[in-house]
Amino acid sequence: MGQRLSGGRSCLDVPGRLWPQPPTPPPLVRRKLALLFAMLCVWLYMVLYSCAGSCAAAPGLLVLGSGSRAAHAPPALVTVPNVTSPRLPFREAPDTALAAGKDELQGAGNQEEMSPEAPDSPSPISSFFSGSGSKQLPQAIIIGVKKGGTRALLEFLRVHPDVRAVGAEPHFFDRSYHKGLDWYRDLMPRTLEGQITMEKTPSYFVTREAPARISAMSKDTKLIVVVRDPVTRAVSDYTQTLSKRPDIPSFESLTFRNRSAGLIDTSWSAIQIGLYAKHLEPWLRHFPLGQMLFVSGERLVSDPAGELGRVQDFLGLKRIITDKHFYFNQTKGFPCLKKAEGSSKPHCLGKTKGRAHPAIAREVLRRLRDFYRPFNRKFYQMTGQDFGWD
Repeated sequence: MGQRLSGGRSCLDVPGRLWPQPPTPPPLVRRKLALLFAMLCVWLYMVLYSCAGSCAAAPGLLVLGSGSRAAHAPPALVTVPNVTSPRLPFREAPDTALAAGKDELQGAGNQEEMSPEAPDSPSPISSFFSGSGSKQLPQAIIIGVKKGGTRALLEFLRVHPDVRAVGAEPHFFDRSYHKGLDWYRDLMPRTLEGQITMEKTPSYFVTREAPARISAMSKDTKLIVVVRDPVTRAVSDYTQTLSKRPDIPSFESLTFRNRSAGLIDTSWSAIQIGLYAKHLEPWLRHFPLGQMLFVSGERLVSDPAGELGRVQDFLGLKRIITDKHFYFNQTKGFPCLKKAEGSSKPHCLGKTKGRAHPAIAREVLRRLRDFYRPFNRKFYQMTGQDFGWD
């Protein structure tokens, strides 16, 4: 076929003419660049992974106020220090139109509690690392009280890079205990090593079964209670319900069982929650006092950095949240954080916080303060703190 070449080979056998040659290996420089790029990618991943917790916790601009929608414990026997113990009877079917109104008011409050605030939107970097870390049962819980400032405290704490908290109130130890600890754990955010898992449900403080149930989960759980002048707290509680039910009876009508005799109706939850000494007793049967921190709702407004310093110390955290994170919102009348989590824009909690209270007759407030005074003093003795409500 073809011309024979010397040595007996055909032209088809000459290398490099018709058949393709194997590829030449890449130059040494190209290999080094590829290796350098791979090392850069690994380094970038490790840096982002290590700062995932801290980068996701930027300061948030939030107005102080409690976002809790707590369930209330049923009325029980209350012991007034150094005076005759009044009976706080369970309430049966209402006998009067006013009693029926109170029942409807309680139902409205419970309906609002069933719609907890949605958790904050996660920042892009926390969303990116949502699959990292693991879900743990909470090591610390804000257990109370409703309208004391629990929502603000939780959001302030979320500024800290070592705190991870679920946004909505789980209500596990009062409403969903039958679902089990695995269900409860699955509600929690993922945490990295060294971070604390937290939640807040203010109704725990007034739930009789909650102390034993939390102790059964872990005897080492740290408990935080935000308390506020019980008279102001009751008015705030009423104001919240009034915003949703404008047709409810007046505060004065709901406060007194017998107005002329000055008998306070302690079956009304707005009044009953403020009996802090009564509610604290079962907690002290399951937890030592040193494992509980009582935060002043008033000082959380006047000195948020100071109260947050106490909380950080109690949780064993480095004091990262300081005065530089806060400014005072003159319109709302509350301190706010300067940046929202995962955002560079300032943002305060919504219009449901810092509502203007209705005008209450001074005589009604005076009688309420007289009623709460012995309970407050006993609470001061139990906690070793004077909150100055009297």
